[in-house]
Amino acid sequence: MKKVIFLGNGMLSEYALATLEKNFEVIFHARKKEDIEKVCELKRKYPEAHGVLASFGVIIREPVLERFEPEGILNIHPSLLPKYRGASPIESAILNGDKEFGVSVMKLAKKMDAGPIYWQKSFPGLPLEKEEVYRTLAEAGAEWISANIDDLPEPVAQDEKEATFTAKLEKSMGILTPETDTAEQTLRKIVAFGGFPKPKYAFWGINCIILGAHILEMGETAVLSIPCTDGRLVAVDRLQPEGRKAMDAKAFLNGYGAHR
Repeated sequence: MKKVIFLGNGMLSEYALATLEKNFEVIFHARKKEDIEKVCELKRKYPEAHGVLASFGVIIREPVLERFEPEGILNIHPSLLPKYRGASPIESAILNGDKEFGVSVMKLAKKMDAGPIYWQKSFPGLPLEKEEVYRTLAEAGAEWISANIDDLPEPVAQDEKEATFTAKLEKSMGILTPETDTAEQTLRKIVAFGGFPKPKYAFWGINCIILGAHILEMGETAVLSIPCTDGRLVAVDRLQPEGRKAMDAKAFLNGYGAHR
């Protein structure tokens, strides 16, 4: 079985690794900067081992990249590069209202997400569910690598003029602002910020993390909702009051409704 040295952490890497393990012997999983030395050591010991990276969050220096030439370290990046380079491509696509998502397998380069592209695929019509988007893109990239590692095409250089960039998510971003956002924008923030930085909203002065929500349709009623600037409501399905366990909207109303 072919050997792989895998570098990654976070949700994208978890799904990618699970797929790769079905097709390769993953001899090492690097999770942090301190693991790079072990990566180099194993590449010296097993020169035939391939390198695959997904959401590692650490700059790989040129001497390390050179060890994996000529195919390089294959990077599974969850966007259609050169669009959405950087730390939060999926979240940025959700926040920007994109109707389709994409994944690229590129040759890792010294410059962030700027290496030539081996393969890309677009996925229109995915549900607006963050974990499902992560899973779909990670598995697709890992499956392509599994099927094509022995016969990689010539990678194609990215068009630098088309590059766009994403920022690292910060804790302060999680506060919802429906007084200036539409219902669609509010829902997309709830989806994008799930897990981190966690979408937050206060009901009757009680700070809550919003765990599940949907836009209220005509004729539909909701136990708990967030009014938005366009006059529409985002119905809250599940939430977690600060310092408490997660619960559904009805349980929250029963327990905290007296604060209204």
